[in-house]
Amino acid sequence: MGIIALCQTKLPDTDNLFLIGSFGASSVLIYGNIQSPLAQPRNLIGGHVLCAIIGVTVCKLSPPVIWLSAPLAVALSIIAMQITKTLHPPGGATALIGVIGSEKIKALGYWFVLSPVFSGALILLLIALIFNNMTVNRKYPTDGRFSRTFKWMTDPTKKVVKSLRKKQINH
Repeated sequence: MGIIALCQTKLPDTDNLFLIGSFGASSVLIYGNIQSPLAQPRNLIGGHVLCAIIGVTVCKLSPPVIWLSAPLAVALSIIAMQITKTLHPPGGATALIGVIGSEKIKALGYWFVLSPVFSGALILLLIALIFNNMTVNRKYPTDGRFSRTFKWMTDPTKKVVKSLRKKQINH
């Protein structure tokens, strides 16, 4: 019944809701500390999405007592990320935003998980794949399983950079 209600619900007005604060901390990890296990794609996407689901669920099911619901959402998020091996510290902030966010965010309900959380995390990942693989000194993601998966995207970027270097050397 919950899924049916979710599908039938009209999306609230979501103008200007493109970013959430926890994406700033994610950016520090995926652009500045790419070797960290916490910055890998599984952790980035899985951590944010899982924590958004938990944050919205706690917001809907717990009483509107901020000192109870906020730490409950973060604590459950940490436990869930540890169990699923998707630990991404900014995910805890995503859960917190789901509970203490503005009325606009709370009105989104589970749509909050899809936009801005899932779509925003995907955009961060795509940009990180391009940016972090532009030079031969950086390789993202560092886990071989993911490197093979994203090879279709990172190889063309490396080829473009190599051709630009050759042009600079020839001039």
